[in-house]
Amino acid sequence: GHVACDSRSNSEIVVPLIDKENQVWGVLDVDSRKFDAFSESDKEWLEKIVKLI
Repeated sequence: GHVACDSRSNSEIVVPLIDKENQVWGVLDVDSRKFDAFSESDKEWLEKIVKLI
């Protein structure tokens, strides 16, 4: 299920931030007020973006 940090959130996508040693050091957490707001394409783009961080 979805556990919201903000009561107005109805969708969330979380992508791990992974360092060069393959260790998770944080997450990119995006929320939306819309239900089912994130697509597979959104997931793929966010995974590409976090590799730049």
